[in-house]
Amino acid sequence: MSRLKDNVNGGPSELRGLLKRDIVVAPGVFSGISAIVAERAGFRAAYLSGSGVAGMMGLPDLSVTTLPEVAAETYRVTTVTRMPLIVDVDTGFGETVNVMRTVRMLEDAGAAAIHIEDQEQPKKCGHLNGKRVIDRDDMVRKIRAAVSTRKNDDFMIIARTDARSINGIEDAIDRANAYLEAGADAIFTEALESREEFVEMRKKVKGYLMANMTEDGKSPLLSVADLKEIGYNIVIFPLTAFRGMLKAIDSIYKDLMKDGTQRNFLDRIMRRSEFYDLIGYYDYEKEDNVFYKI
Repeated sequence: MSRLKDNVNGGPSELRGLLKRDIVVAPGVFSGISAIVAERAGFRAAYLSGSGVAGMMGLPDLSVTTLPEVAAETYRVTTVTRMPLIVDVDTGFGETVNVMRTVRMLEDAGAAAIHIEDQEQPKKCGHLNGKRVIDRDDMVRKIRAAVSTRKNDDFMIIARTDARSINGIEDAIDRANAYLEAGADAIFTEALESREEFVEMRKKVKGYLMANMTEDGKSPLLSVADLKEIGYNIVIFPLTAFRGMLKAIDSIYKDLMKDGTQRNFLDRIMRRSEFYDLIGYYDYEKEDNVFYKI
């Protein structure tokens, strides 16, 4: 059957089940087709980065995207993949009432989890300088609003704190524990600066922990095995595939401009038959033909 009929997104309960069994490895996806490729590679969960959504639109990660745009991209991913999807919703797109609407829309769009950060607006990439964080109690209110709004108790509310780069590791730990007490299901401490800091977070924060392994950031590039050994529960690779895609596109366009033909690099592109196999084209076609035989 085609994905239109056969696909049943894993959703919140699937993500919870994965967490109970092993560390969850979620590569960054940025479109429906990228999610299909990730699933075919063997991944069991995926991550939609706010920076990736903005990047696909040619925009910076500076709070310029909107809730409907993120919800729409979430829906496009969850309708073509069985993998549970963790979604970056920045600061929740506003204060407590906005956070409540964000939870409703992302649940309806098929997300399994969202993470909300404690930055001030306009937020920045967590690995850049110049960030500012809101008061801890203001973030606690956002978390409580998110938890009280979800329809499915398995839908995960992940609290992200950016306090490490601003106030130091102790404040990040303090916030993490306060956010768990407020009802957050997991903690994402952004921009830790050494393996030792990852270990310290694990020792002093008792809930599920998520790690961000992004290139060119403040954190060391620990492997999944490293993070599992430390005791982390989720690891994301937000923009690795996105940046790889951009590098490949840049090379293709340059060669096409230079040579005026694709004959010299056909081995570097996915051919029509491979693409049709990837998306299940002929299954869609067969299902469509059924209705002409009735």
